[in-house]
Amino acid sequence: MSGASASAASPPERPAAPAPRVAAPPAPAPARMLLRAGLLAFAVAAMACGLWGGLYRLGFDLPHAATAAELHGALLICGLFGTVIGLERAVAFGTDWAFAAPALAALGSVLLLAGAPVAGAGAYALAAAALCTVTLVITTRQRTLFNATLLAGALSWLIGTLLWMNGASVPEVAGWWLGFLILTIAGERLELGRLMAKRRGSEALFLVGVILLAAGAVLTLTGLAGASVYGVALLVLAAWLVRHDVVRHTIHQTGQTRFMAACMAAGYLWLAVAGVLLIVMPPATSAFGYDAALHAVLIGFVLSMVFGHALIILPAVARVRIAYRPWLHAPLAVLHLAVALRVGGDVVADDLTRAWSGPLTLAALVGFVGLIVSGIVRRRPAVGPGPLARGTVRREPDASDAPRGAPVPEAAGSIRPHPAGWRGTGARSLPR
Repeated sequence: MSGASASAASPPERPAAPAPRVAAPPAPAPARMLLRAGLLAFAVAAMACGLWGGLYRLGFDLPHAATAAELHGALLICGLFGTVIGLERAVAFGTDWAFAAPALAALGSVLLLAGAPVAGAGAYALAAAALCTVTLVITTRQRTLFNATLLAGALSWLIGTLLWMNGASVPEVAGWWLGFLILTIAGERLELGRLMAKRRGSEALFLVGVILLAAGAVLTLTGLAGASVYGVALLVLAAWLVRHDVVRHTIHQTGQTRFMAACMAAGYLWLAVAGVLLIVMPPATSAFGYDAALHAVLIGFVLSMVFGHALIILPAVARVRIAYRPWLHAPLAVLHLAVALRVGGDVVADDLTRAWSGPLTLAALVGFVGLIVSGIVRRRPAVGPGPLARGTVRREPDASDAPRGAPVPEAAGSIRPHPAGWRGTGARSLPR
């Protein structure tokens, strides 16, 4: 039989069924990655200018530092943290318009340094409003306590910036600006600790701490009542976070997980110290009480949390993999030595001790950034269960979030990965 007749006689072959495909989230376009890198560069520049001005305020004779010294607080809180937090939120949200928040924060820093304070403050206010909008959309789509806390933090930034733009001094708005950072970190820790079982009534106690924080900010840290109320709020939040954070378990693990836990534990200690300082050394009656409490929060609590979260946040934002190395403990130790000198110098009113805390803080930051940059090992692969609807929040799981060999679990009811290899049920949560 010829080939043609054989072909006509036999039934046509059915095409093989296509193999199932696992969709991966698309990699960001080069333009978007360039935008992320540019915004990170603006944040680093704001940090450098703010630290330069901070050293000038401590008594170091530095060139071109007078303007940066006047803008020290705004550059660090709005310029640095506003840009970084806005960028992280925009990357998680996944829509182009969400990048307005970090872009406006970066613009505000440029305008302030260019000698346009009103325009710079206005850009910061618009950045805070954009961050509030993004976080509100996230909260309406995923109604959880941690998202509501993140929204409260964004609102705190907006209120403080509007007051500052309308003539209030930095000490008068410091309660709002600190609230922005404290509530943002608390929201992130609530999210990462979602597998921990909570006692009945524990969330009510957390809300009491948030309400006291807002009340203290309204009364201002420069008043006796405001400082006391704010101090109590810090103590309540510190105690609550220590009790309900996974850090109580992960501190007993090893490697990156233990490093992150050490950052969190030290941060909570300084948050409680700041609360005590505001109560026993209120700024209204103590010359250095404001400085001590402020830097206990900003250096001891916030920067310690930055050190701990950088190994999770940077891979998601910059799409790189960062190798953990035990040397990261060295800049962390220097950072806490610096804040101890700053607070101790404030308590005993020793200007020399206070002054040398500044270079130590700078050395800790430079050392940490150097270790992070030198620890970038390869481009972070885009892996995941599939694309989500545009505007849905998801952080891509990272193997560095879990102990070696352990998967990164997903918690029911949440669309963000949980670090450190935690698993849990409604009754209890245990470390792997």
